[in-house]
Amino acid sequence: MKYNILFIALILLTSFSFAQNNVNYDESKVPDFILSDPLTFNDGKKVTTVEEWEKQRRGEIFEFFASQVYGRTPKEQINVKYETLSENPNFMNGKATNKQVKFIFSNEDKKVEAILMLVLPNWTKEKVPVFVVYNFNGNHTTNSDTSILYSPTFKMLTEPGHKDWERGSQSNMWCYDKIIERGYGVATMFYQDIYPDRPDMEEYGIVSLFSDYKASTKAPDQWQALGAWAWGTSRIVDYLENEKRVDMKKIITMGHSRHGKAALWAGAQDNRFSIVISNESGCGGAALSKRVFGETIAIITNYFPHWFCLNFNRYANNEANLPFDQHQLVALTAPRKIYIASAKEDAWADPKGEFFSGYYAGPVYELYGLKGFETDVHPPPHQPVLNDIGYHIREGEHDVTDYDWKCFMDFADKHFGKPK
Repeated sequence: MKYNILFIALILLTSFSFAQNNVNYDESKVPDFILSDPLTFNDGKKVTTVEEWEKQRRGEIFEFFASQVYGRTPKEQINVKYETLSENPNFMNGKATNKQVKFIFSNEDKKVEAILMLVLPNWTKEKVPVFVVYNFNGNHTTNSDTSILYSPTFKMLTEPGHKDWERGSQSNMWCYDKIIERGYGVATMFYQDIYPDRPDMEEYGIVSLFSDYKASTKAPDQWQALGAWAWGTSRIVDYLENEKRVDMKKIITMGHSRHGKAALWAGAQDNRFSIVISNESGCGGAALSKRVFGETIAIITNYFPHWFCLNFNRYANNEANLPFDQHQLVALTAPRKIYIASAKEDAWADPKGEFFSGYYAGPVYELYGLKGFETDVHPPPHQPVLNDIGYHIREGEHDVTDYDWKCFMDFADKHFGKPK
């Protein structure tokens, strides 16, 4: 099975590289398009009150994304048990406590296991705000500490000797020192523990635990990976409710790239996220699809067919007929706070399209008396907007940097107050 996975990965990487060389990066070639107004009902009537938005229009928009993009999240409750595996109060030379908890999801026939790593600052006795964030290659890659456990799914997916076994190999994306110093905690999990990121391995993920699961046939609106990852983010929050040191009024979900797509969908479904952060989430995330710039629906559904529900395929090379766009996904977070981040050299994710999603979600925030972007002019790098909808673009490529984390925490400080 592992060699088959490597072969599939090679094919996807080759195709992905080809696709990146055959896309539009020219603003002059962006087609004319019309965006749906988030404050206009499907029948053409205008939304004039918060009550109309919350009780009617929001549901119309939510239905678009549930039925046409991410699939419907099942309402069925899956049994989960927690097993504390370790608790290290001397993590990072005593600056933080690191707790590792096994999640055991199960039905009568099988189980799926995941490991949460919760890192909390030791310098404060107050309840702390927490970032809920997936990692790409395992908890052990976020820090070089040898006590961090390898997840069950990582061991299944990764050949012995692969570079991803190296501890701290992605620590550049996780400035724990600065996060802990600012008074924030981090709850992180290997995203493939929830749904392995391979189209032929969904049976090892949580979707296979649901009673309506069928591997061979899928309904057009059946959820897949992004829906499952969003669901898993909320299950982390379920666990945090039992942690006395966590301030449940200050839970932040942050996602980078594909995780940013999942974070936006999780934020749309779960009001316990007081702040939702999308970092370079691109197509199917914060970027407007109708701009047809960088990665497109045709590309993403072709090379990652297991991410979205099947209905999303109908808009491949057909963005003009979308009855919605990603600015409306951003609007679903209102009145909670939302932050969008881009990188100047990450044209694949369409930074301008990400910014415009935030801008065109503004009227919904204004309905609440909140503040979106004051202008539709894309700001220059390193001049963050910290309104109720926040944004920055930085120099550099597709990544999560210390600067990004600084902006995320500045945004949280503004809306939560600085941790004490």
